[in-house]
Amino acid sequence: MSKWQQRVRTLMVNYLALPSDVILELPRITIIGQIHVYIENHLGLATYSDTELKLKMKQGFVQIKGSSFVIKMMLPEEILLEGNITDVTFLPDNTD
Repeated sequence: MSKWQQRVRTLMVNYLALPSDVILELPRITIIGQIHVYIENHLGLATYSDTELKLKMKQGFVQIKGSSFVIKMMLPEEILLEGNITDVTFLPDNTD
């Protein structure tokens, strides 16, 4: 996304009171304790095991680490993960 497009989107969020996660194409992550994580606005599964989940985002990846992971629900842009969550990290996309 160009810097100009990013500025226009930021202005739309600030002045028109539009939801920033939708306009700026950001992930919405809801964590319930250490047992559930619900992620919206992802672009697909990059890695999954019982200790790690990595999802592609517009600006890179989001990585969740822990143990006993089970995907309870997965839709094209939403996922619900259950398990013992210990770490959530945003990773840049290093393919540029």
